[in-house]
Amino acid sequence: MILLEENQGTIAKVIEMLRHISFQDAMSKLASMLVSFCFKVLIAIIVFYVGRFIIRKINQLLTNIFDRKKVDLSLKTFVLNFTTILLYFILIVSIIGILGLETSSFLAIFASAGVAIGMALSGTLQNFAGGVLILILKPYRVGDYIEAQGFAGTVKEVLMFNTVITTPDNKTILIPNGALSTGSINNYSVQPLRRVDWSLSIQYGDDFNNASEAIKEILKSDERVVKDDPSQAIFVGLKELGDSAVILTIRAWCKSADYWGLYFDITQRMYAELPLKGIHFPFPQLDVHLVQNS
Repeated sequence: MILLEENQGTIAKVIEMLRHISFQDAMSKLASMLVSFCFKVLIAIIVFYVGRFIIRKINQLLTNIFDRKKVDLSLKTFVLNFTTILLYFILIVSIIGILGLETSSFLAIFASAGVAIGMALSGTLQNFAGGVLILILKPYRVGDYIEAQGFAGTVKEVLMFNTVITTPDNKTILIPNGALSTGSINNYSVQPLRRVDWSLSIQYGDDFNNASEAIKEILKSDERVVKDDPSQAIFVGLKELGDSAVILTIRAWCKSADYWGLYFDITQRMYAELPLKGIHFPFPQLDVHLVQNS
């Protein structure tokens, strides 16, 4: 409304001025105004490209500073994105001022529109606030393997509104920061060590002590298994007497990065080496007894 009233007043002044000048003077003034407007457009274009160049240099400077200070990659990405958006907003307002538009009126309209947009995009603003909380509290960092909102993967980026993770099968998932900041997060990378659990079935009649010693030998021969700390000692226990098998529980500790490699390698070794030591793997079976009535 403010811009509309100002434009109407300007048009009225131009019409009143045209009534008191000759055609030649009018064309001269029109040509002068056109030249002035083209000059402003040219300056605006120059300012835009110069401003864009300066913004890129500022981003490059911030990137170098963050790299030297070894700032967390999550914080680095967030700050760079926020700084870029803020600087481009300032650049656009400056260009509008160069073109002769009233920046105060523009800012008033932008503020009013911002309130309406903010109400409509309350969820997006929640994601922005969630991103700020994530950077402050640091429940996870870039490179961590997390499980949240039904997805699991490695954190690649923490953006203003979303966190980007890559799943083990190389899918890229974008999770809203608002949900992450208020929901449960399982971060597998926080602790340096993880416990690996196996469940192994052996045949009824096999010696448990023999099986336990054979399994421990396999685990102790692997360099990735932690052996120094008594609280993280290798454990083999009898979990359950099943219908068709004796079920053992096996536990060992390793570095978090070695978890899956150790899990699959030990599983393969137990399958290959335990039968050589007299340990048998059963299969489901059912005994049927026929009773003949005389």
